[in-house]
Amino acid sequence: MKLSVLIPVYNEKNTIREIIKRVLDTGLATEIVIVDDGSRDGTREILAEYDGKNGIRVILHEKNAGKGAALRTAMQSATGDVMLIQDADLEYDPREYAGLLKPIEENMADVVYGSRFLGAPHRAILFWNMIANKLLTLMTNILYNNILTDMETGYKVFRREVVSGMKLRANRFDFEPEFTAKILKSRVRVFEVPITFNPREYDEGKKIGIWDAFEAVWALLKYRFVD
Repeated sequence: MKLSVLIPVYNEKNTIREIIKRVLDTGLATEIVIVDDGSRDGTREILAEYDGKNGIRVILHEKNAGKGAALRTAMQSATGDVMLIQDADLEYDPREYAGLLKPIEENMADVVYGSRFLGAPHRAILFWNMIANKLLTLMTNILYNNILTDMETGYKVFRREVVSGMKLRANRFDFEPEFTAKILKSRVRVFEVPITFNPREYDEGKKIGIWDAFEAVWALLKYRFVD
């Protein structure tokens, strides 16, 4: 099974070397597709050192378009049988890959979500972010008749054929609800596994904000009724 790890990046010069190292250390990635979404802090100069080495491909967006736009570019460029989304900020640990891939390897799932709310260890901060995540997940379950515990998780793993032909439009963090809505409507097999989580605070570079929660609500409502 060929695994493509997709890494959207925007202004992550302090963490990009470490996340690449951690992904390579797993020994599981056939290719790593990194899309720099218009960084202006020196990140893309660092990425130039890695491009073309150890299965790493770097794609540059000249202007910042958002996480969703970067992921759409990465998906279009990836060649793996399975794709795994990896944020560049060290909140999610690549040592979780084996557990995330197991349901797909054992043919129990087509899509796997790494849930931050199934009891695995996590750093205890950002109460209101947790509340927002739980409310958005509850809304997802009501609208799409499911029992997810973490719709907004950054760890999403999926077979290539699941997204082949899927029309994804989100440019920003509304990628998460759009992707989830379309996955649930397609009735593919979705599995959740517990993951550890080490969230950073806003003074450490966290980018998602309150407005993104409103965009997520709109996306969940919109894609319940349109493709």
